[in-house]
Amino acid sequence: MAIIAGEGCKPINILNKRKPLKEIERNIIKKYRKDIWSKFTKGLKEYDLVQEGDRIAVGISGGKDSLLMAKLFQELKAHSNKVNFELEFIVADPGYHPDIKKLLIDNCKYLNIPIKIFDSGIFTIVDALASGYPCFMCAKMRRGALYTKAQELGCNKLALGHHFNDVIETTLLNILYTGNFKTMLPKLKSTNFKGMELIRPLYNIEEKHIERFIKNSGIQPLDCACIVAAKKIGSKRREIKELIVQLNKKIKGADKRIFTAAKNVNMD
Repeated sequence: MAIIAGEGCKPINILNKRKPLKEIERNIIKKYRKDIWSKFTKGLKEYDLVQEGDRIAVGISGGKDSLLMAKLFQELKAHSNKVNFELEFIVADPGYHPDIKKLLIDNCKYLNIPIKIFDSGIFTIVDALASGYPCFMCAKMRRGALYTKAQELGCNKLALGHHFNDVIETTLLNILYTGNFKTMLPKLKSTNFKGMELIRPLYNIEEKHIERFIKNSGIQPLDCACIVAAKKIGSKRREIKELIVQLNKKIKGADKRIFTAAKNVNMD
């Protein structure tokens, strides 16, 4: 079964409901200061993610997380004089359906995110090699494609849009379904791309606040474009989300404790 980007995805046309760009940018700093902006800047300092002279490649998938991450970096650069850094916004097109690609480009144009799109052909390759369970290989290949492009552009860091809930869900998915304690760290030096480091600037931000920001901004983000992936792992991730909800009802702050445990893994 071929993996066709965009099948099963029916983006709703809400372009006329989008807030003005200036209002969207202002809201990041003011309306969402506590839940988004402060947690973003705190994470940068806490994990030492951005340093003087950095050239950061911001990976854009077109989803809600990467769109917010791009705007956060733009606002940081516009309002901070403490650290001098440069940004590149890159999109590894895995083989998006033309309508899905058009939506991605339109969103980025409206949000004034100057993306550089390059073809990676990942969907075709993954379909041939791992059509039964493509997610791990797809994620690995996407990251490799982004690293390669980032190096070509002279970047020393690659920023991905994984957030607070991704850390918790990934940790529990690995524990319960693979029997491994694997998690996401806020930064990680690449072993395959010399001099490159992966950073996760949304590490402290909860998904519900990202969803609220995007919804109130009137932006229609891309969802997962792979119907095979949705069939294979969608239910498992939903189960984990529901499990975390139940845990929080029985144990106050259970999600934050899981997050802290994952963040403070004893590497020895």
